[in-house]
Amino acid sequence: MANVGKKPKAEPARLLVFHLLTQVNRQGAYANLRLPELLAESKLEERDRAFATELGYGTLRMQGKHDELIKRHIDRPFEEVDPGIIDILRMGIHQVKEMRVPDHAAVSETVEVARATIGESRASFVNAILRKSTADLSFEEDLAKITDVKKRLALTYSHPEWEVAAFYDQLRDWQRVEDLLAANNRPVKPHLIAWPGRSTPQELLSEGGEILEWTEHGVLSSKMPGLYTAVRERRAGVQDRGSQLVSQIFLNTAKHTTTTLSWLDMCAGPGGKASAIFTELHQTRPDDEFTANEPSEHRARLVSHVIPSENVIVHSGQELPGLGISYDRIIIDAPCTGLGALRRRPEARWRRTPQDLKELVQIQKELLTSGLKLLKPGGVLAYVTCSPHLLETKAQVIEILHRNPELKLLNIEEFLPENVPSRVVTDQGSLQLWTDTDDSDSMFMALLTR
Repeated sequence: MANVGKKPKAEPARLLVFHLLTQVNRQGAYANLRLPELLAESKLEERDRAFATELGYGTLRMQGKHDELIKRHIDRPFEEVDPGIIDILRMGIHQVKEMRVPDHAAVSETVEVARATIGESRASFVNAILRKSTADLSFEEDLAKITDVKKRLALTYSHPEWEVAAFYDQLRDWQRVEDLLAANNRPVKPHLIAWPGRSTPQELLSEGGEILEWTEHGVLSSKMPGLYTAVRERRAGVQDRGSQLVSQIFLNTAKHTTTTLSWLDMCAGPGGKASAIFTELHQTRPDDEFTANEPSEHRARLVSHVIPSENVIVHSGQELPGLGISYDRIIIDAPCTGLGALRRRPEARWRRTPQDLKELVQIQKELLTSGLKLLKPGGVLAYVTCSPHLLETKAQVIEILHRNPELKLLNIEEFLPENVPSRVVTDQGSLQLWTDTDDSDSMFMALLTR
C-alpha cells in the first residue's frame, strides 16, 4: 500500500458512516435516529451530509447483497472476518456498485477509513478485497442465473429470504414482489405533517417542499426535517403518508357523529399518530376526550413531548381493561415486524426473524382481545400494523371475527378521504397500502365494530 507509514487521512463523511454502521450493526442503534445525531455533531457541509446519508442508509439496505460479493473474494469463512472489516468492505462496495463514486476514489478513500479505525494490517486486507470486488464484473450476471426465484430476488435486492416469501404470500405475483423489493431500496424524501392548530402545510411549504397527496396536513419535504422551524419547535412532525392516512381514516369514523366521544390510542409511542389525532380532535371536536397509552415509560415521555402529559398514561395494553374504563374509539397500532417500513428503516430487514414474527403475532392477539373489552357498544376499533404479512394482518382479523361473532368488519372505503383511490381497499374492506404503488409504508388497517 502506497500510504503505509503516512498518517491516515480519512474523509469525515465516510468516517461518520463507519461509526454509524458500527453503532447500528454492533450496538443496536437505529439509523433513522442515530444518523441525524451524528450529522448534528459533525461540521459537514450540506453536500457531504447528503453523501453520508446516501452512503449510510444505502449500505445498511444493501449489505446482504454486498456480503455475497465479499464471500466470493475472502479466503476464510465470512463469520470469522472481523466485524469492523466487514462494515468497511460493505461501505466500499456500496460506493463502487451502487453510487456514482469512481472506483479508484471509492477504494482509496475507504482504505483510509480502515487505516484510521481498524489499523494498517487490516486496511491492507480491505484494500485487497475491495480491488478484487471492483474487478468482479460477473457478479450481477451470476445472480441473474440463480434459478430459485426467491433466493435470486433475496440476493439481488438484499432482503432475507423469509421476507421475500412473506411478500409473495400476500401478492402472489413475483413481478409485484420484485417491484416492492426495488421500492424498499429507493431513498425517499421525508414526509412531514403540520399538526392542526400548531402549524399549517402552508407554513411548511414556505420553507420548501410540496403538498403530500392523499393527506390533509402533509408536505413532501425538500430538505432535512430539522431545517423546518415548525419541526424544530415541535409544532409539526415527521410522519409517513401511510400513517397520516390511517389517522385520518380513524378520525373519519366520527365524521357524522355529534355525540361526545372518548378516544384511546392503545400503543401510542413515539407519538406520531397520537399527535395527529389529538390535534385534529382539539380543533374539530374539542369536547371529546383523548387518551394516549404507552407501556414503555421512555416512549411515553416521547408522546408527552407532542401532546399534553395529562392525556398520556403508562400501562400494559393487555392490562388496560383492569382500569374499568371504556372508549368509543380505539386504535391499536400494534407492535409488528415493520416489514412495511423497510425503505425508511434500512436495518430493520436484518433484525427481524420468523421467531420474532411468532412472538409479535401473539402480542397482537392479546392487544386485540384487550381492545374489545375496552370498546363501548357501537364503538369502532382500528387495528393497524406497519406490516403486510398475512399473519399480522388478514389472519388476525379473520380470527378475531371468528372468536367474536357479534363483531362486524367495516368497509374502509366509506371513510377514505375523497382524493384517495379506492384501490387501496381490499376485497374484505380493509386498507392495504404498498410501498411500490402508493409511495408510502405498506400499512394495514381494519375497522371493527359491534
